[in-house]
Amino acid sequence: MRLLITLSFVSAFWNIHAQSAGLRGQIRDAGGSPAAFANIILYNAADSSLYKAAASDEAGLFAMQGIAAGNYYLKATYVGAPDLWKPDIQLAAGQQLDLGQLAFSSSIIDLKEATVTASRVMVEVKPDRTIFNVEGTINSAGSDAINLLRKAPGVTVDNNDNINVLGRSGVLLYVDGKRLPLTGQDLSNYLQNLPAEQIDRFEIITNPGARYEAEGNAGIIDIRLKKDKNLGANGTVNTTYSQGRYARSNAGASGNYRNKALNAFATAGLAEGSGYNDMDFLSFQNGLQLDEVMKNRNKWQNYNYRAGVDFFLADQHTLGILAGGMQTDGDYRTFNRIAISDQLTPMAIDSILVANNSDDNRRRNNTVNLNYQFDNKKGRSLNIDLDYGRYENDSRRLQPNRYYDAEEKVLLTEIINSFDTPTDIDIYTFNIDYEEELWGGKLTAGSKLSRVVSDNSFLFFDVLNGSPERNNRKSNLFKYEENVYAGYVSYAHSLGKKWNLSAGLRAEQTDATGNLQAFLPELQEPPVELDYLNWFPSVGITWQASPQNTLSLNYGRRINRPDYNVLNPFNNQASQLSYEKGNPFLRPEIVNNLELGYTLAYRYNFKLAYSRTADQITRLIAPDEEDPRAGFITWANLAEQTILSFNASAPVQVVKGWDAYFNLSASYLDNQADFGEGAVVDLQAFTYSIYQQHTISLPAGFKGEVSGYYSGPGIWGGVFEYESNWSLNLGLQRKFLQERLNVRFTVNDIFYQTGWDGQSTFAGLTSYGSGRWDSRRASLSLSYNFGNENVKSRRRKTGLEEEAGRVGGE
Repeated sequence: MRLLITLSFVSAFWNIHAQSAGLRGQIRDAGGSPAAFANIILYNAADSSLYKAAASDEAGLFAMQGIAAGNYYLKATYVGAPDLWKPDIQLAAGQQLDLGQLAFSSSIIDLKEATVTASRVMVEVKPDRTIFNVEGTINSAGSDAINLLRKAPGVTVDNNDNINVLGRSGVLLYVDGKRLPLTGQDLSNYLQNLPAEQIDRFEIITNPGARYEAEGNAGIIDIRLKKDKNLGANGTVNTTYSQGRYARSNAGASGNYRNKALNAFATAGLAEGSGYNDMDFLSFQNGLQLDEVMKNRNKWQNYNYRAGVDFFLADQHTLGILAGGMQTDGDYRTFNRIAISDQLTPMAIDSILVANNSDDNRRRNNTVNLNYQFDNKKGRSLNIDLDYGRYENDSRRLQPNRYYDAEEKVLLTEIINSFDTPTDIDIYTFNIDYEEELWGGKLTAGSKLSRVVSDNSFLFFDVLNGSPERNNRKSNLFKYEENVYAGYVSYAHSLGKKWNLSAGLRAEQTDATGNLQAFLPELQEPPVELDYLNWFPSVGITWQASPQNTLSLNYGRRINRPDYNVLNPFNNQASQLSYEKGNPFLRPEIVNNLELGYTLAYRYNFKLAYSRTADQITRLIAPDEEDPRAGFITWANLAEQTILSFNASAPVQVVKGWDAYFNLSASYLDNQADFGEGAVVDLQAFTYSIYQQHTISLPAGFKGEVSGYYSGPGIWGGVFEYESNWSLNLGLQRKFLQERLNVRFTVNDIFYQTGWDGQSTFAGLTSYGSGRWDSRRASLSLSYNFGNENVKSRRRKTGLEEEAGRVGGE
C-alpha cells in the first residue's frame, strides 16, 4: 500500500500529452516606440487569479505558452505609464493568438511618483492565499517573525506564542516552501530570532489543495526570505538598532551574481539583544490560594546564513542546491515567586516559594536542499526536491526551590534541582511534482516521502551538598520516529466563460512510534505506536458573476498529528509547584474546512469560513493529583471544536498620497469535551480583531505610517478566556542616494497595550493571569543596495511565474 501511494500518482500520468494555447504580441509606449522590459500579467477571468507572467524583450515583444483553454484578461505595467488592460481574451485548446501591438496611453506619470506607485502593497489577496508583504510596512523595522505575524491578516498569536489562523489552531510553518519541523518553545525561539530585515513576505494559505501536505488544521504560513532576482552582481547591507527596556541590534548582508548559466546567492546575519516576559497568576485550588509572579529575563546572540546556486543546464532544465543554518546562544533567567495561603484567609500567608531558574541554552539548525526543475514552456513541468535538516537544542538549567516563612526572612526548606534536556531532530524528505496541460485544463500529480527522528533526553538531578545526582524516577529518554508516505492528484478546468473548477485527492500513510525509556524497570511503559491511512479530498469552484464580482467556494480536509513536544510525559517544571507535561496517548485531530469567498472590483475581499475538528489537541490547566498546592499544563483531545469565522480586507486610497488598508477578522468558537470526574469543557466565545495601516506621502520625500490593531476577547487553548488588547505603531521612512539608502525609524506599541489578561476554570482549578513583554520599542533601520539592481532579470522563471504556477495549478 505504501509503495502504491508513493509511486502510482506520478507514474499513472507521466506520459500524458495535451495541446496548450499560447499568446504573443508587442508592447509599445505612447510614442509608438517598443516598451522594453514591461511586465505582462495574464489573469484567469473566472476568479481573477494570476495565471502567467512574462516580460517584454528589447523590441517590446512577449510570448506566453502552456495556457489552458479559457477566458482571460491581460495587464501590462511600465514605469512612467498608466497600466494597460486587455480584456476578454478567449483561447481555445491549441490556439496561438497574436494580440498584435498594444500601446500605453499618452497620460504622463512623473517618474518619481511612478516609483512610489510601483512599491509593493502590504497585503495581496489571491484566490488561494493571502500575502503579507513585510516590505510593504515601514513599522516592520526592528521586529521579528513572531511579532510580524501578530500583524498579519487573520492571524493571532496567544500568550504561549501559539499561532492561530481564522480562529483555528494547528498552523504549519514553512520557510521558502520547506516545512519547518519545530513546534512549541523551539518554534517560538526560532521565530523570535528571525529578524524582519531578512523576511520578504508571509504567504497565508487557509485551505491548501492536494499538492500540499495535509498536516496543519489551520493551513500553512510560508515565510519567504529575501532573494535578489537581478542580473549581474548585486547586494544589500543592513543594520537595525532597537531600544525598549533593553537594547537589541542586528546586522546582515546579502548578495547574488546571475548570468545566463547560473545564479549564485548568499545571505548572512548577526544579532544580539535582551528581553523580558513578565507573568502573574492568581490561582484557587483545593481550598488554597496561590499568588504567583514570574519574571523572565533573557540575553541572546545568534548568527544565520543561507547560500545557494542554481545552474541553468539548458533552456528547460535547472539544477539547484541550497544550504542554510542558524545558531542561537541564550542566557535565560527566571524569577518565580508563589505566595501560598488558605483561600478563606488569603492575607494570612502560610509560606512563600522562591524558585530562581538559570538556563544556558544553545540552539542550532542546518538544512540542505537539492532541487531539479524541468519546464518545456508548453504546460509540462517536473519538480524534484531532496531535503535534509538537523535541529539541535542543548539546555542546562539550575533551579533552587526555597520555601520561606510569611515574612520571607526565614528559610524553611531548600530543594535544588538541575536539568539537562538535549533534543536532536533529523528530518529527511523526498518530493516530486508533475504538471501537464490536459483536456483543456491542468493536471497535477505527485508524491512525498518524509521521515522525522527526534531524540529527547530529560535528565532530572537532585543537587545535594553542591553535587548533582540523577533522579532516575523523574528522568527518561524519549525517541519519536515518524514516517509519512503521501501521494496526490488534482485537476483544474474552466467550465465555460464564468466558472472554474478544481478538485484534488491526497492520501497519507502515517507510521509513528513514541518510545519512552525509563531508568527504572517499574516505570517502563510500552511504546505508543500509530499506523493509519487518511484520505484528504479538496474541491474548489469559482464563479465570475460579472467583471467586478467573483464568488468562490472551497472545501478541504486536514490533519494535525501530535509531535514529540506534546507526547513526552516528563514533567518540565518552572518550579516545584508549577510544571507542564506531555500526553503519550494523544490522537491525531481531523478537521473539515469550508470557505466561501467574495471579491469586489478586484480589491475588496470577504471570506466566511466554517470548520469542525474532531479530537482537537489543546492545552489544559489542571491541579496536580498528589500535591494540593501544585498545578500543571498538559495536552488533551477535546471531543469537538467548531469555529465560524469571517474576514474582510479592503485597500483604500483616501486621497492622493494617502493609502490605507483595513482588515477585520471575527470568529465564534465552541469547545466541547468531557474527561469524567467533573472535568468538563463547555466554552463558547465570540472574538474579533481589527487591523489598519495608513501610509502617507510627506514633503521632502518622507513617507509616514500609522498602524495598529484591536483584538477583542476570546479563548486560547481549551479553557483560557482572554480579554481584549491593542497596539498603536508609528513609522517614518526616507530614501537617499538615488534610493539606494533606505532609512526607517519606528515606534511600536506606543501605549504598551500588547499584553494579555484572562482566566481559566477546569477540574477544580481557577486561575487568573496576565502577561507583558518587551513590545514597546523604538527602532532605527538602515539598508543600502548596491550593484546592478536596476537591470531587470530574464530568469528561467520569474517570481510572478512561480506564483502563477501555484495559483493556476489547482
